[in-house]
Amino acid sequence: MIIKNISCLVTCAGNCPKIKENLKDAGIVDDGYVIVDKDKIVEVGSGDGYKKYLDCNRLVIDGRGKTVTPGLVDSHTHVVYVGSREKELSLKLKNVKYIDILKAGGGILSTVNSVRKTPIEKIENETKDRLDRMLLHGTTTVESKSGYGLDFENEMKMLQVNKNLNKKHPMDIVSTYLGAHAIPEEFKDNREGYIDFMINSVIPYVREHNMAEFIDCFCEKGVYTAREARKILEAGKKAGLKAKIHADEVESASAAELAGEIRAVSAEHLVSASDEGIKSLADNKVVAVLLPTTSFYLMLNKFAPAKKMIEEGVIVALATDCNPGTSPTESLQATMTFACFGLKMLPEEIINAMTINGAAAISRESQIGSIEAGKKADITVFNAKSLDYLIYHFGVNAVDTVVKNGEIVVKNGKLVYTNIV
Repeated sequence: MIIKNISCLVTCAGNCPKIKENLKDAGIVDDGYVIVDKDKIVEVGSGDGYKKYLDCNRLVIDGRGKTVTPGLVDSHTHVVYVGSREKELSLKLKNVKYIDILKAGGGILSTVNSVRKTPIEKIENETKDRLDRMLLHGTTTVESKSGYGLDFENEMKMLQVNKNLNKKHPMDIVSTYLGAHAIPEEFKDNREGYIDFMINSVIPYVREHNMAEFIDCFCEKGVYTAREARKILEAGKKAGLKAKIHADEVESASAAELAGEIRAVSAEHLVSASDEGIKSLADNKVVAVLLPTTSFYLMLNKFAPAKKMIEEGVIVALATDCNPGTSPTESLQATMTFACFGLKMLPEEIINAMTINGAAAISRESQIGSIEAGKKADITVFNAKSLDYLIYHFGVNAVDTVVKNGEIVVKNGKLVYTNIV
């Protein structure tokens, strides 16, 4: 494949995440080209250097008037679920707090009930539809958490959906075990019992059967304390899982500090992270995965302190938090909008945060997240004359073409991949 005459080639070049001033360098090339051989990028340049490849019977894509970026990386999602929770919207508009909705049996526990009574085939079909929408909006790799089962059978059901769709769907799916998403009803009077159940029964099985690569915990007032989160995540790490943590989403729970102390790969949300927590993230190279669409949807009237994090040297990534209750969107382009207008991030910072830094949040920065020789050929072509225009023109899907592993999977804004049975 040759992609030539690219008006704005955004390479995000580098095998390591970008911080501070480097986050403003998106490696933009004017009149660029990209050469793909099988599933890998073999050359990137500008001008007519691509012409020496024209006699090799390659597919040629004209990038004139287009912005070309690495395939987008959605590094925090709950994309495996069934049903919806639109009835909670009116409660939010009446200023009912999310934690209060959860305590009343809504929120996460509502989706848990739906997942538990739904066959795996239906969950897989609904999830596939969401993955298709992600792909149509330019996402090529997604992290997918469990957490809507909260018992052995249904947590494994969710992780099995990840495994099944990772084989069938063009997108790469990175699995995270999030049994510590809430306390299930049957353990509401026995928190320690549920934590011990996860540590002694579920985590060993997850690792032994390769059901997930990461472990996560929702560390927040009213959910899991920092002490409980430490116990769960350290048990996961001891078993061989990498640690992530839902941290300080609504109120500070010292979760960002904990993320640094246990050297988690990422801490996520961080709307209410303390100054000490931000320093801990920076000092320990923990990726801060920020989720501005969630702040918007929950009407928190505040966003994560992205600018302070960037100034302090934190590795900042961006993701959708796709889920049925607090961020019902599959579009990283929507995340771009709120990262710009809510987090006040620059276009270059935004694209780095959802490519190379997003890849770092799932330990994939050496394979994906940038357009350079040797990386996987995951590429998104936007109908936008520049990166600035892509961010400026919001509320539409600007994707023209998506290339995944060197194959065109979206063309002219439509899915064209072949289902794998």
